[in-house]
Amino acid sequence: MRTPTQVLAPCSGRVLALADLPDPVFASEMVGPGIAVAPEPGEGTVVSPIGGKVVKVHPHAFVVLGSDGVGILVHLGINTVRLEGKGFEVLATQGSTVDAGAPMVRWDPSTIDGPDLSTEVIVVAMDQPKGSVPAPAPGTVAAGDLLFTVG
Repeated sequence: MRTPTQVLAPCSGRVLALADLPDPVFASEMVGPGIAVAPEPGEGTVVSPIGGKVVKVHPHAFVVLGSDGVGILVHLGINTVRLEGKGFEVLATQGSTVDAGAPMVRWDPSTIDGPDLSTEVIVVAMDQPKGSVPAPAPGTVAAGDLLFTVG
């Protein structure tokens, strides 16, 4: 039996259930189960929630694949792909290996503004069963706090 993967908060803020997001794809766990974080205002750095290989990195999202095969997607905001990278600074390199807590993307959520845009940071366990990540208890997390476990 393998040890569950601990997924850490990629930023500080208020925790939210995916079901509470204004995006039906994430809210229905079509991408996978997880938790969202409403980030604190002001410029900040989003960090890797697990250690592993950076298999994909975009200004608004990245995926880290752990050595146990668990892939974690971190998506900065909803519909932020429309910004085409404006307001995001990528700090990680695709294909590199990172530790949990490694800086991945710098951004300022207070600059994200526009129709259908929001700033929730979505943390999803890819290829995991729907409902396998319980909804979070109300409250806040600091970057690096345990967010949920997988497996």
